[in-house]
Amino acid sequence: MPVTDIIEMVAGLLTKITTTNDRQHEHLHRHIPPPDGTAGLSQQTTSVLAFHGKNVPSITILSYLSRIHKYCPTTYEVFLSLLVYFDRMTERVNSGPMQSLRQATQQSPMAPDGRRQRNPVELPSDDRLAQTPAGWADASSPTTSTPPPSGSLGTQHHASIPSPIPPQVPSPLEADSYNISHFFVVDSFNIHRLVIAGVTCASKFFSDVFYTNSRYAKVGGLPLVELNHLELQFLLLNDFRLSVPVEELEAYGTMLVEFYAREVIAQRQATSAGHPMEGVIAQGASGGIQTPTPP
Repeated sequence: MPVTDIIEMVAGLLTKITTTNDRQHEHLHRHIPPPDGTAGLSQQTTSVLAFHGKNVPSITILSYLSRIHKYCPTTYEVFLSLLVYFDRMTERVNSGPMQSLRQATQQSPMAPDGRRQRNPVELPSDDRLAQTPAGWADASSPTTSTPPPSGSLGTQHHASIPSPIPPQVPSPLEADSYNISHFFVVDSFNIHRLVIAGVTCASKFFSDVFYTNSRYAKVGGLPLVELNHLELQFLLLNDFRLSVPVEELEAYGTMLVEFYAREVIAQRQATSAGHPMEGVIAQGASGGIQTPTPP
């Protein structure tokens, strides 16, 4: 299968995940701590926050992936492995905070009427804050919450992106910004930085031929210093484990193809019904960065 086809399918999946997460967790962006308020956070949380931009880039995910492949050609394993790495990061980062939240909820005091009093930190009713691989096979069960500001990949854009999935807004979280920042979610504020950092790491691992970080930075629209920092944070969040067994890569490839086939069928049905689905397949997450000048 051509690499361009893999890129299109990966872009479609990441677009659907980011769009769904944006809609479901939009209110959490207001609780993100400012850059100067993260001094007391753990190393893991600081790594998560490093990817969160102030604004949503305007270049679509498909265009961004295609641009990377155009100026830094690589193999399909690199793009497919991004899904594996994002799942590993989600599982590794969110497992601890989720356990803490469960314990906090279970230990909340009982009210006089026998009901459990509402804890300052309350789990969403659908308990979805730490889903992993299945979330890629079915983007309607997305990966989790939201991280904070850093970086300046472009101009601001806050328009809502239509989603074919009716969002199921979780129960209000009354946690403070410190607790919310513990969670990792793939959304429109961090997906571009995650992608360029992931491609930079994966290209060096999977390919005999790769490029300098200065080239990846220019293609990705980031300062070299920031990309160097993001590369290290990406490795830390993956515990420096970049190896992906062939069986696991094949499983993700199968799930990706099945997802894309479902979306194509759904899109055709919606179009024939007179309700075209906007922004599902190969549309990317809209936002506001100007595409960098080609190297």
